[in-house]
Amino acid sequence: MKIKKLFFPEVFIIEPKVFEDTRGYFCETFNLKNFRECVNVEPTFVQDNHSSSSKNVLRGLHYQKPPKAQGKLVRVTSGEIFDVIVDIRRSSPNFGKWISVKISSSNKKVLWIPPGFAHGFLTITENAEVTYKTTEYYSKENERGIVWNDQSIGIKWPSGSNFILSSKDKGALTLAEVPLQDLFQ
Repeated sequence: MKIKKLFFPEVFIIEPKVFEDTRGYFCETFNLKNFRECVNVEPTFVQDNHSSSSKNVLRGLHYQKPPKAQGKLVRVTSGEIFDVIVDIRRSSPNFGKWISVKISSSNKKVLWIPPGFAHGFLTITENAEVTYKTTEYYSKENERGIVWNDQSIGIKWPSGSNFILSSKDKGALTLAEVPLQDLFQ
């Protein structure tokens, strides 16, 4: 298992070692000891989530504000997504910057997103199944979102304009409109 830092040093991609033969494959998608050694975090996962999305479904950009902030360990079990992470820590030199990574059932990558980042994804295959573990329970009162096309962030989504969004995601705030107490220090 390889664990690589991305542009944001707190965000990691885990590339499991895959053992394939005529029967199929086996891979370890999470190992606490390796995670702790490489990421220097010992997460306590309290909830598993699973979503199914058809092509062009865009989910996000979501986060939960403190004290119910969530770390997420994201993987795709079927299909492919264009995953986006936005730094929303006001004191960070990367505040408002974004990165993306393609995660798929074929590349088997796993993405670690710690608290302090907004997260969203676009389904780029006919369907995608996404599972993720969280370090905090879902909290409706602390749930927040940033609009997917915020010009100040400038995310370059894959081409296409027929994205399918929930009404909640369509009505999300821009980063500039988010109250300071809803962001991270």
